[in-house]
Amino acid sequence: MGQDTTTRKMQGFERLLTLWVFLCMGAGILLGRLAPGFARTLDGITIDVDGAPVVSIPIAICLFFMMYPIMVKIDFAEVVAAGKSTRPVLLTLFVNWCVKPFTMLGISSLFLGTVFLQFIGPEATDLVTLPFGLNLPEGAQYGAGTVVVQEGVKFLEIPLWRSYLAGCILLGVAPCTAMVLVWGYLARGSDAHTLVMVAINSLAMLVLYGVLGGFLLGVGRLPVPWQALLLSIGVYVALPLVAGFVSRKWLIAVKGEAWFKGRFLHLLTPVTVGALLLTLVLLFSFKGDVILENPLTIVWIAVPLIVQTLLVFGLGYAMARLFRLRYAEAAPTAMIGASNHFEVAIATAVMLFGLSSGAALATVVGVLIEVPLMLMLVKFCLRTQGWFPRS
Repeated sequence: MGQDTTTRKMQGFERLLTLWVFLCMGAGILLGRLAPGFARTLDGITIDVDGAPVVSIPIAICLFFMMYPIMVKIDFAEVVAAGKSTRPVLLTLFVNWCVKPFTMLGISSLFLGTVFLQFIGPEATDLVTLPFGLNLPEGAQYGAGTVVVQEGVKFLEIPLWRSYLAGCILLGVAPCTAMVLVWGYLARGSDAHTLVMVAINSLAMLVLYGVLGGFLLGVGRLPVPWQALLLSIGVYVALPLVAGFVSRKWLIAVKGEAWFKGRFLHLLTPVTVGALLLTLVLLFSFKGDVILENPLTIVWIAVPLIVQTLLVFGLGYAMARLFRLRYAEAAPTAMIGASNHFEVAIATAVMLFGLSSGAALATVVGVLIEVPLMLMLVKFCLRTQGWFPRS
């Protein structure tokens, strides 16, 4: 792909994305205080299967508009061409799928289940949605949880720290976000390599996200709703991927590639960011009371996520240097592994565990820390360009 006009200009709005994220968090908390039933009402707008809410329609709409601009940028012909450069591709896949999910499980379990457990509360519990298709009687044990009935609806009561752990796991198995294209550009990396890895990871997620996510949730003794995991991939990844592929071909055929890249992609940028911020307002409108009562909750979740991000980035960057990759490949390779596809993680956490779950909150914390952390890593990359060969 040629230079993305929107990415190259780096609009001021995107430069201040961290500020907008915090403003939306505050707006959501305020909305939750003024209209506490608002988020619950929206959360009730779902597609049900056998009486179980499987897809949140408001979240699905927001996620589609977050994901579509990413998918429509993918040129599958370039995926094949870039695949010939095997070392950066294999290194990225190794870090994303063989290392990152397991270090996330280990680090998050250590901090949430041991180091911060006394602060979170050893006896604190969370009510999460019963796994899709599961019909157990009240009082039955499932994993680390117990089936309880609240207002005539069955939930699974699990330790609160395990709910936070579930959100971290979902972040760990969702590599690469739309913003990775921005990080790669700012670090003066290869735009083509970055885009190709976005494409490859999106395709890999269709198979590996559900498999690894279900396995690691099971290791964490949490609900393993395989059907819902696979459905979430279909709704949140496959649907926008197909829509992006079809519309890309049609628009280029009708309007031409210059118009597509210079005009159409530029128009999509505020759509992506706007959908993300709207999702954050919705999530924090329901979690506002929890945050106000215990603001340190954000800290307990953020610490393992920060440690994980720095560890994975350092590993990817060091291995890129060991394999003598060019800097233009090394920088985006390391940052793709460090970043998370938080759009999918948020939606999956909401769908699997509920809008009010600790898992959903953990994925939102992932958004809060990602922007400032990745900007810091971009600066680090720029200062260490000399570590890598130029050609």
